[in-house]
Amino acid sequence: MTRPVTLFSGQWADMPFDKFCEKAKAFGYDGVEIACWGGHLELKKAATDAAYVEEKKKILANNNLKVWAIGTHLIGQCVGDNSDPRLNGFAPSNLAGKPEDIRKWAIQEMKYAAAAAKNLGVKLVTGFMGSPIWAYWYSFPQTTEQMINDGFKRIADLWSPIFDEFDKNGVKFALEVHPTEIAFDFYTAERLLKEFKNRKTLGFNLDPSHLIWQGVNPGIFVREFSSKILHIHMKDAAVTLDGKAGILGSFLTFGDVKRGWNFRSLGHGDVDFENLIRELNAINYKGPLSVEWEDSGMNREIGAKESCEFVRNINFSPSDIAFDDALKKD
Repeated sequence: MTRPVTLFSGQWADMPFDKFCEKAKAFGYDGVEIACWGGHLELKKAATDAAYVEEKKKILANNNLKVWAIGTHLIGQCVGDNSDPRLNGFAPSNLAGKPEDIRKWAIQEMKYAAAAAKNLGVKLVTGFMGSPIWAYWYSFPQTTEQMINDGFKRIADLWSPIFDEFDKNGVKFALEVHPTEIAFDFYTAERLLKEFKNRKTLGFNLDPSHLIWQGVNPGIFVREFSSKILHIHMKDAAVTLDGKAGILGSFLTFGDVKRGWNFRSLGHGDVDFENLIRELNAINYKGPLSVEWEDSGMNREIGAKESCEFVRNINFSPSDIAFDDALKKD
């Protein structure tokens, strides 16, 4: 299949962008999904400084890599979340402890993201939107329907002006359906699209690893939201419920073998990638298959190289003939 295989730089943001690109090429990838943190891509510079953009393009060209998407997950989280001290680590240090200033910074950065993507020749931004109602996911203390309605409206109010900038630049936004987001499963994703009146700017970055431990089938998600699948994260997870640990994680750190589920390198978990590819073929998805490598139990360089090979092996094309055509008589 001609779908490109890319590597998301988010989990490699501890190394310079040029070194990351050298590794991505050595691992066998066609391109990268550039994370907008760790110095890999500064959005204001990419939106306003042509020389900065050319420098990034040169690094990509030197490694024979392309880019189809940029990732704004950490910044986007700061747009929609309520005050949370953990967001201090996502924003400039001088804004620490100032939640509304963090929100204003994040909104402006997301507007820059649209122009940055356009300048890079990219038509898609992946990321998170945050949620003012994630704490209400378990309805105790009792949660009213009005509280949920207000939360979805709050997201629409915050993100609509951002999406206006995306429209001006001919760029779309792909929300990664994910716990802590306003849309974290099938029905919340459906509700979010309705809140935005099915706005063309908004679609989904499907990451199956966030769905399977919730009991949501990624293939069904693709089928039901076929027109809104804008990007794919290839990431695996294993559910290892043993009668002690539950699916909520028990406040155990990712990678702890006592957890009820963990992210795994591709092919080492429970995601049915063959079925996912079949569903993507059925909707004629031709975009990137972007490896987001996360596995606390495996060396990341071994995992990233192996994951590239895994995706290439599973990235099969649909048949161009009916299997029983050969049985027909003239």
